Amino acid sequence: MLRIDNLTKRYGDHFIFQGLTHTFPPGCVALCEEDSTGKSSLLAIIAGVIVPDAGDVWIDGYSLTLAPQQARSRLAYVPDNCLELPSQTGRGLLEQVAWEKKVKLDDAVLDLAYRLGLEPHLDKRFEQMSTGTRRKVFLTAAALGEPAVVIADGPSNGLDAQARAVLAEQFIVWSQDRVVLFASHDPELVRACGARAVNVATLR
Repeated sequence: MLRIDNLTKRYGDHFIFQGLTHTFPPGCVALCEEDSTGKSSLLAIIAGVIVPDAGDVWIDGYSLTLAPQQARSRLAYVPDNCLELPSQTGRGLLEQVAWEKKVKLDDAVLDLAYRLGLEPHLDKRFEQMSTGTRRKVFLTAAALGEPAVVIADGPSNGLDAQARAVLAEQFIVWSQDRVVLFASHDPELVRACGARAVNVATLR
């Protein structure tokens, strides 16, 4: 469902990683090593936000280089920074993603929003929300369109205990038939969702 093929990324003369090749079957995978190891760069490349210096990403059979629109349509991305559009409301983001993926904002998605504690905050602008609340909106948006791959950078950052428990449960559900790949310094989340911990350097 997710394959990275000879991925290389460098900044100046410094290689963040080189020649990463790995196939991810359905399941939960956590990148847990310390900072400055390329976790966020790798996730952003898979999400199509950063362009690699070499290599390609395949999402549900679609090449991110050759068929970017189809590849992105099968992916959900929860970035580390959830404040890209400060004036947008949470409901507005959900409606936008639903429109882009040509699906309805159905009861199952809204149920996830409510279980995460988002109900009182959906009509607030992102600039009015806490870091954790913004992240909850993006996590809810990840449920739209049944993506084959869910990418999340620090998904539990800023979440309260109840929301962290809901997140772990949701990751378990998603990982039954899709890839959930996330970067985290939260060992409790990794344990709770039964994620396989890997290092970027081992993806060869």
